[in-house]
Amino acid sequence: MAKNQEKYTRRRLRSSYFTTFVSTTLVLFMLGVLGLVIFHAKKLSDHVKENIGIRIMIKEDVREADIIQLQKTLDATNYIKSTEYITPERAASELQDELGESFIDFLGYNPLPPSIDLRLNADYTTIEQISAIEEELLANKSVKEVFYQRSLVHAINKNLRKISLILLGFSGVLLFISIALINNTIRLSVYAKRFIIRSMRLVGATQGFIRRPFVVKGIVQGLYSAFVAIIFLCAIIYYAQQELPELIEIQDFEIFASLFAMVIFCGIIISSISTFFAVRKFLRMKTDDLYY
Repeated sequence: MAKNQEKYTRRRLRSSYFTTFVSTTLVLFMLGVLGLVIFHAKKLSDHVKENIGIRIMIKEDVREADIIQLQKTLDATNYIKSTEYITPERAASELQDELGESFIDFLGYNPLPPSIDLRLNADYTTIEQISAIEEELLANKSVKEVFYQRSLVHAINKNLRKISLILLGFSGVLLFISIALINNTIRLSVYAKRFIIRSMRLVGATQGFIRRPFVVKGIVQGLYSAFVAIIFLCAIIYYAQQELPELIEIQDFEIFASLFAMVIFCGIIISSISTFFAVRKFLRMKTDDLYY
């Protein structure tokens, strides 16, 4: 009878270990996915902002050498990410491809002026900053007009702010839920060993002595769960790169290193703290309460 009871107890302990491990791994994986989205949100936001097109229309009587000099001056400014000189011939060719017919043959001349396409750095893409840049450009005697879609710029900035707030709120909620799930799972695991804790307490073991192996085991289990979660994250990242090769442009090794470090840190800290408080609860519990 005693042997059967011992086998049953061991089976329950193994089941609790496995349940804790799986639950912690899944929670850390969810946190990792969320961290992946958050860490890439800034890069994705910057990528979108830096692809806002601004075209400087140059006056017809300006020499090409002066246009190239203006382009070099723009490249040297801190708010310009890149520039591209569009000749009248190239502009006509691009418009002809869009229209599907030659408008030059109809008009008898090319009415398109030379231009320079700009891409701004992400920190200079608000409506106010672009308006200030527009005024600065128009002050140049070679510039005829500055063209950009003001409504598009406004919509991009507005939507990115909304997405950032939603992500921030969702992150807070998910973090709270994740900590609560891991904490409850670990408490259930410790609950299965509450009588062992009480027996050690009765023979004179100190609280620190009893608590130490549980906390160490919690740290080790958190590490194992974190490593398995990282393997799943690597699989997700690899699959995403295969399906969307454009993501490679905004991915960074430092982001992945920070993300994996965060997952390991969360696994260790949450598991160890939850184990600490769970063991402390049963150390302070009265013997009669252990049966409920």
